[in-house]
Amino acid sequence: MPPFTVLHVCMGNICRSPMAERLLVLAAAQRLAKLDPDAGLEDLLHSASAGTGGWHEGEEMNPPAARQIRLRGGSVDGFAARKLTSAHLAEADLILTATADQSDYVHALLPEAVGRTFVLGHFGRLLRELDPAQLPPAGTDPKVFADRAAAVVAAADRRRGEDEPLPGDDLDDPWGRGDQTFQRVADEIDESLFALADVLLPGAPRPA
Repeated sequence: MPPFTVLHVCMGNICRSPMAERLLVLAAAQRLAKLDPDAGLEDLLHSASAGTGGWHEGEEMNPPAARQIRLRGGSVDGFAARKLTSAHLAEADLILTATADQSDYVHALLPEAVGRTFVLGHFGRLLRELDPAQLPPAGTDPKVFADRAAAVVAAADRRRGEDEPLPGDDLDDPWGRGDQTFQRVADEIDESLFALADVLLPGAPRPA
């Protein structure tokens, strides 16, 4: 069974979406290490990213974005920016965009992805409104994990209904700005991704 795939989308794929890609891996790996040290995260979850524009294709992460990942204990190894394609969207089980405009871009590129596409900040809020008792059991078996993850996406889609994301759900574009801005944006990304890791792998204490 292929791992549950989360695709993070921003504009150039060198700041916001790469931070989200690697910070989700970090959050999930920290929980998995406490729940089931013998389980392999690569069997459960694949976190990827892409940008709506191709200006930076093949480039490394923007240095202050990479610093935020390293400071939090994550890895930036092997990253290369890429331009979003409909094939990337088709392969993803969950698509998280930095802004509502980027969600609209996804909808136009692959209309059938609407139900699994969310602005990251909006998705984080929706997750906190879900009733975990209504979800399938959690576990580190790949099928059990995938079933729960798919149910989380479907429940979040039902919960949002016709509600639009709020302006505050958008992540600021930190490109060209200082480390303080990158830290704030990374904190906002972490907040939503911690909520996702919590619901996918409940029972592990949140890192300090």
